[in-house]
Amino acid sequence: MKPPREAVRIAVAGASSLRGKELRHWIEESKFPALDTRLLDEEFVAGLLTEVAGEPAVIETVDDESFDRVRFAFFAGSEGFATRHGMKAQKAGAVVIDMSGGLISEPLARPWIPALDSILPSPAEKTATGIAQTLYVVPSTPADIAISISAALAPLELERVAVTFFRPASERGQEAIEELEDQVVKLLSFQPFGQKLFDTQAGFNMLSSYGPESAEKLATVRESIVGEVRNYLANRVPLPAIALVQAPVFYSYTFSAYAEFKNPPALEALAARLTDAGLKVTDANDEPPNNVNVAGESRPVLANPERDSSVETGLWIWGAADNMRVPAATAVAIAEKLLAS
Repeated sequence: MKPPREAVRIAVAGASSLRGKELRHWIEESKFPALDTRLLDEEFVAGLLTEVAGEPAVIETVDDESFDRVRFAFFAGSEGFATRHGMKAQKAGAVVIDMSGGLISEPLARPWIPALDSILPSPAEKTATGIAQTLYVVPSTPADIAISISAALAPLELERVAVTFFRPASERGQEAIEELEDQVVKLLSFQPFGQKLFDTQAGFNMLSSYGPESAEKLATVRESIVGEVRNYLANRVPLPAIALVQAPVFYSYTFSAYAEFKNPPALEALAARLTDAGLKVTDANDEPPNNVNVAGESRPVLANPERDSSVETGLWIWGAADNMRVPAATAVAIAEKLLAS
């Protein structure tokens, strides 16, 4: 019989964000031993009534006592919010687990995908001997996918791999979801539509870039993903080529990966390697993964690899991943690993 898990106090910073809400759901669903959960966020949502474990709860602003006696502080909101308050949580003694990407450039930040540990451990700790590691970063969903696929395929005489990601609107938050919805509705009725966020038509459209007035640049997002992958792989396996496209969908990444090998690998061995990397490979008779049917899946889901019809050593992998659930599950898995250590 396993010993009971230690119950701990946690804080969810960015509790009203899409990822914050998903994290709260996963904490309850996974039965993480949270003795007490503090909900924190920006001032403009302070006082918002919500619930934790079925009980009423109020979202609070961050003050000097917000992280007192907190074991794990999960940052799930904006990058700026994590940048402003992440170090405050560390100084209070909390282990910080950042899902926002705002703390990735901190000198002692350590990215970690626990599901991948058996074949590619996270990069070496950057802290000096005797100093506890207290800052962990959850890789973005596309970075997680690219890292996991590259690590899985590398021992099979992999020569090159390229992954094209189709980005959902929810990666830019609730406002982007509402703008895409507005565009879809108004385009169907031939009405003028808003484009404050995308600065272009995102509805019924595939984009390689946003409009010039968009505050976020798709090329910058792609470079950020490449940086995450490069940092995690750390020259241990070949670096994949990565492309990023904005898709007219609300949730979940879909992606297409192409890989070439020195010699054609056995498909069974390849599927086994992908499974060992913590990825879920569907059965041949199952419906291929898509934006809808991967909702709630805690790891990326792949269809069975298929050989390329014109390149003998090439093959294709199609997949999808819930862009809210995957990072939430990874963040909780990090905390679980630390509690067990």
